[in-house]
Parts: sequence; C-alpha cells; structure tokens
Amino acid sequence: MLVSINSKPSRLGAIAEALVVNLIWASTFVLVKLGLGSGSGPLTLAGLRYFSGFLLLLPFLTRNGNGLRSLPIRLWIRLCVIGLCAFTLGNGALFWGLQYIPATTGSLILSLIPLPVLVLGVFWLKEIPTISQMGGIAVALSGSVLFFSPGLSAGDPLGIGIAAAGLIGFAFFGILGREVARDRQVDTLSLTAIPLAFGGGVLLILAFVVEGLPRISGFGWLIVFWLALINTAFAYILYNHSLQVLTALEMNMLNNLAPLLTAAMAGVFLGERLDSIQVIGMITVIIGVALVEWRGRKPI
Repeated sequence: MLVSINSKPSRLGAIAEALVVNLIWASTFVLVKLGLGSGSGPLTLAGLRYFSGFLLLLPFLTRNGNGLRSLPIRLWIRLCVIGLCAFTLGNGALFWGLQYIPATTGSLILSLIPLPVLVLGVFWLKEIPTISQMGGIAVALSGSVLFFSPGLSAGDPLGIGIAAAGLIGFAFFGILGREVARDRQVDTLSLTAIPLAFGGGVLLILAFVVEGLPRISGFGWLIVFWLALINTAFAYILYNHSLQVLTALEMNMLNNLAPLLTAAMAGVFLGERLDSIQVIGMITVIIGVALVEWRGRKPI
C-alpha cells in the first residue's frame, strides 16, 4: 500500500479508492456505538482514534525524515491547519453538536458540505464545475433531504450552529487537502500523518479536559485500534491519494454515499428497515453523485 501511493492514480482508480473509503467509513457509526459502550466518551474516542492513527503511521513517516525536515514552515502550518479543521473543529463540533440535535439532523447538515466546498473550490482552487455536476449536486441534495426526512426535526438552534461550524471545518479540510494533493506539495503519507498528529493530538487533549481520563475495557481498546488502523490510517491514505485526481467537490459528493452505505449495513446486520421514501432518497443521491462524477460536458 505505502509503495503504490507514491504514484498518481488514474481517474477510475481514484473513484474506486474513494468508494472503498466510503465503504470503510460507513462502518464507523456502528464501531463508535460499540466503543461508546465500553467506557469511552465521544471526544475521547475520536481523539484516540485519530492520534493513534498517526502513531501507527509514524514508523513509515520517520523513514522520510530528511524529506520532512526540508518542508517549508508555510507547509507545516498548512498541514497543521488541515488537521485542526478536520479532526479538531470538524469532528469536535460534530460530537458536541449532537448533544443538542438528533443524529439525523446532524447527518443532513453534513450532507450539505458540498455547498461550501463548491463555492470555495471555485474561488480558492479555480475548479469550475460542469453543468452536469451542478445538476448532480441539486439532485443529490434533494435525495439527502428525502433520505433523512423520516427522522428530521428542527433541534436546538445552538446545536445546529455548532454542527454548522463543524461543516465549515470539514469544507476547509477538503479544500486545503485537495490543494496540497493536487499540486503534490508533499507525499500522500505526510499529508495523512501530519494532520492526524496535530488535529488528533489537540482533540485528545481537549477530550481529557472535558471528559477526564477514560476507563476503557479491553474490547474498547480493540475498537480503538481497529478505528485507528482501518477507518483512519488506511482510509485517509486512500482519501488523500485520490485527491490528487478528484476535485474537492467530487470527493465530497462521493462522501455523501457513506450514510447510505451505513443504512444498508444496518439493514443487513441489525435488521433495521428503510422507509420507502428513504429508498427513493438513496436512489436519488446515487443518481446525483453519478452526474457529479461524470465529465461529459464543459465547465459552466
């Protein structure tokens, strides 16, 4: 894995990597639920997951010690900001906001990430979407509303505001990560490990301050290890590798498939059934994402 990521993937290969990432991330909700039942608070579990992911990548990162020492200060700052946006602000605000709003409302808010990414992508990255992509965004977001509508409620305005702050954090994470990956300013391993160190480390410190030192069972530590190895280290390497080819908008639209995959897994493994409107919503989202990934027309 750590050899093949040094080369730029084809477009089809990048889409395949992104789909694998979303398949992995779709299992995160179930694993987190199991982890929360083993003595860990939500912030602590997230902090342990991300910082442990960095520790697992550290032995590979140290092999490139000379390359890291040659990185300019501005790039270190950029990587630090990427980690803070994703793992501290994005995930921290999401977990905090979910204390005040239903999980369904939080998921719908996260499905709106492509909107700020679209705007930032145009003005920051100069990546202009095609006509079909604009239509795909509208179709996919309509499908998301249908999919989440059965459990949707207004929720606490404070919680919505906190979750919205997390949305902005995730949006900047996607934009900054795409810029670094597209221009190949650092290798994929460094783009993955260094933000995990900064963002995961700060989140873990905040978690200990807010939630105290955890008392996690042996099974809980197994969950943490799996989340760190597969759902974090491995998944984020694939994510950053595919960003060399996929635009920030294309990647975030593919990420909207994760909740659908989670629902499908819940139906298979937990016996949870979907409403007919949710099935229609899933199909609509898939059609919208397909339109975004299809590049058959010129930019608008």
